[in-house]
Amino acid sequence: MPIALNLAMTGAEMTGKTTLPDHTAWMACHFSPSGQGLSNLPKWLPPGSVLILDDSTPIDGHDPALIAEQLKTCIDSLQCGGLLLDFQRPGEEQARRLAQYLCKAFPLPVAVSDIYADGLDCPVFVSPISPDEAMTTRLTRWHGREIWLDTTMEGLEIVLTEKGARTAPMPPSERPEGGLAEKRLHCHYRVSLGADQAVFTLWRTADDISAQLAEAERLGVTAAVGLYQEFRPLPGVEGGVD
Repeated sequence: MPIALNLAMTGAEMTGKTTLPDHTAWMACHFSPSGQGLSNLPKWLPPGSVLILDDSTPIDGHDPALIAEQLKTCIDSLQCGGLLLDFQRPGEEQARRLAQYLCKAFPLPVAVSDIYADGLDCPVFVSPISPDEAMTTRLTRWHGREIWLDTTMEGLEIVLTEKGARTAPMPPSERPEGGLAEKRLHCHYRVSLGADQAVFTLWRTADDISAQLAEAERLGVTAAVGLYQEFRPLPGVEGGVD
């Protein structure tokens, strides 16, 4: 059985639901844009859920001690199982210092995005692995670390012309049907040939994701996180829901 997928949900996605996925993550908690502290902390979660703090709003002078206090209150009251610092703004010294501070402040696992995980004694949150990239290529750098994997259904389109190649992401909503299976990359693909170009389309099915998570576990990955809006129609993936 592959590692379970923690489904990241917003408050709006949780509203009105009588049941939630077995593995839930709360997303969209961020730094307050109008003062000190955090915005959009959850009021309730199933015990064991992952709390995600992102930097969609820049940290911009927030006090690490206050951030830690607010997170601790929330984590303790909701019995969270882990904290994920999904910081995606590179080169922010305040974010680096806050990640270092929070990793030491909590006994529960605190995963940090691979942008800021160097030099920290914590799980590393590895950014999504593209359908054209071997998993070992991305994970080798983090050998010996606990790894959490950012998982996505986003596909890829590669256009080859005599001038070179260009790539573009393909949203899950545009995922084609059929195609040929590429088991080493855990994806499906198709090729379209034109007069002056070749177009390679790569995407992942529920079976591909399950195979990817199974290999990830063999390579030492201990957790995976994906968006509820992408994975909710994929009951074949553990952690997904109908």
